[in-house]
Amino acid sequence: MQPVRLLILGTGGMAKNHAEAFAAIPGVSLVAGIDTRAEPLQAFQAAHGIPHGFASVADALAWGQFDAVTNVTPDAAHYATTLPFLAAGKHVLCEKPLATNAADAEAMTSAAATAGVVNMVNLSYRNVPALQKAAQMVRDGAIGTIRHFEASYLQSWLTQPAWGHWDREAQWLWRLSTAHGSKGVLGDVGIHILDFATFIAGMDAVEVSCLLQTFDKAPGGRIGDYVLDANDSATLQLRLANGALGTVAATRFATGHLNDLRLRLYGQTGGLEVSFESATSRLRACLGDNITAGRWEDIDCPAVPTIYQRFIAAIRKEGVADPDFARGAALQRLLDRAEASAAEAGRLLPVAP
Repeated sequence: MQPVRLLILGTGGMAKNHAEAFAAIPGVSLVAGIDTRAEPLQAFQAAHGIPHGFASVADALAWGQFDAVTNVTPDAAHYATTLPFLAAGKHVLCEKPLATNAADAEAMTSAAATAGVVNMVNLSYRNVPALQKAAQMVRDGAIGTIRHFEASYLQSWLTQPAWGHWDREAQWLWRLSTAHGSKGVLGDVGIHILDFATFIAGMDAVEVSCLLQTFDKAPGGRIGDYVLDANDSATLQLRLANGALGTVAATRFATGHLNDLRLRLYGQTGGLEVSFESATSRLRACLGDNITAGRWEDIDCPAVPTIYQRFIAAIRKEGVADPDFARGAALQRLLDRAEASAAEAGRLLPVAP
């Protein structure tokens, strides 16, 4: 078994998930962490048994005793912090979104290809068994030619404190402020539901129309240093490559839903309903003789490897690096066009290849 020495870049909330997941993979050693903040870095090292800590990417690269990097920095830092590691020939798993605009995402994709390293973006819902099973069924022709779909990502942390108090905790407030690097609900979770829908459908979007809404949440639209101007709800219409039409919605105001994804996909010879709700994955299908009666049945979905396991497997040449930076860049192009559409009151725009 090929040993893999891993460096974790950033020590915020998601870094804990990365550290625990990678530490559980045989042959993977967490060898270093990076954070410009000394105290959080030291605490993170102690919590996960990480021997080396660095205050900058440059310092870590000067040391160099690692094979791969998992980038868990805030969205706006992905581009600048990933490129030096690619130039140094290090494998990189980057949190989503790959970048905050398509130009940067495409530059990262090009740099990774030039470096010839494993590159992946953490679209974490690829770990959902129902998603992978549904995608396989579509590719096997189980529902025939797709004609219509409906997708949604429903959160409610702006209406209740189950995950924390959004109006007083920095880990939530930054997500509501464009000045702090947020692209709102569209950039934060919209990317997940767009991947969810188009990956299962097996087709990219060729046209998009989008509306965004930011709601008043505090007097004067700000809390301390945070101007609350990022979008809270998004609705999109998409046309897929074969002409199929669908709707996609994402919101922080879905009272009663903590973190739920849904997709209904309709083909000429069958339909699929995919859900990940209350951390439970489910797939239902209407196929064959059931179509006439409108009868739906549950489909068994075997467990699938996590993104962390797939990243290490790709480094060891035991698996495919998917989703890769190219996929992240394609989704960012779609997000950029959605933003442009919203700026023009929802005008239907083509999505450039």
